[in-house]
Amino acid sequence: MSVARSQLTDFTYFLAIARHRNFRLAGLEMGVSPSAISHALKGLEAKLGVRLVNRTNRSVTLTAAGEEFRDSIEVPLKDIDQAVERLNKHRDSPQGRIRINAQVDAAHTILPPVLALYAERYPEIKIEIEATDRLVDITHEGFDAGIRVSGTVPEDMVAQRISGDLRWIVAGAPAYFERFGIPQTPSDLKNHRCINGRLGDGRIYQWEFEGPEGEFSMSVPTQFVLNDRPTMLAMTLAGSGLMYCVEPVFSPYLKGGGIQIVLEEWAARGEGYQIYYSSRRQVPLGLRLLIDLIREVRPLGL
Repeated sequence: MSVARSQLTDFTYFLAIARHRNFRLAGLEMGVSPSAISHALKGLEAKLGVRLVNRTNRSVTLTAAGEEFRDSIEVPLKDIDQAVERLNKHRDSPQGRIRINAQVDAAHTILPPVLALYAERYPEIKIEIEATDRLVDITHEGFDAGIRVSGTVPEDMVAQRISGDLRWIVAGAPAYFERFGIPQTPSDLKNHRCINGRLGDGRIYQWEFEGPEGEFSMSVPTQFVLNDRPTMLAMTLAGSGLMYCVEPVFSPYLKGGGIQIVLEEWAARGEGYQIYYSSRRQVPLGLRLLIDLIREVRPLGL
């Protein structure tokens, strides 16, 4: 049976389903709706005359035929993708689409000034960004790259540093300090209201400091736990409590006086952000251009 051009797209959708076992995630990777993914799969199964996927309200699994088909087409389609990607060097204007999974603070501080220039230079490359502190397997979930603090990058990835060291600070609004006073040492935080978040694995974050005897971390009295950085900042600006974060997140508010740093002499320093990607996949030109531009603009130093 000959393969129509439209079926190559259906094959790609099927491989996304096989990777994610989820129509929504497959659609996100491919840039289409879950219903479009489902429709394409039904059409492919009808053309092939074989059921490839078992789907219920709770699960999506491959049939034996689906597993065999996945194994047969995965490498050839990857070769085709790489061949098309290599054509970019012959175009006047690079084309393509890349997906980036970025830690929330990195997405807010590194990417905005870079992407404005990227859009001007490479208008035909589309970028999708998912900002989350959740630990994500970027290969399994179909991302071309991730951006995280150095210590949280998986060891089996190729990583490039894209920022200088980061300083972790405690800050609050002047209105808060007028009511509750200014902590002089980290131990004073037990008498303060703290706004906290969770790590990517779900644990409540412990605040880290550096004192005369070295680095240490401590639990703080947490009245508010949020997983949304803009809301945390809004609450801090409103005087609801103290917030702990990397300094660049606070920078715009420090200049205007809306937030001020405390316990500055106790601030801990850590390694900066890295962009990372799988060593088993060809790096898309769009991603290489993004990395080069970040290193050119240096929004957080380098």
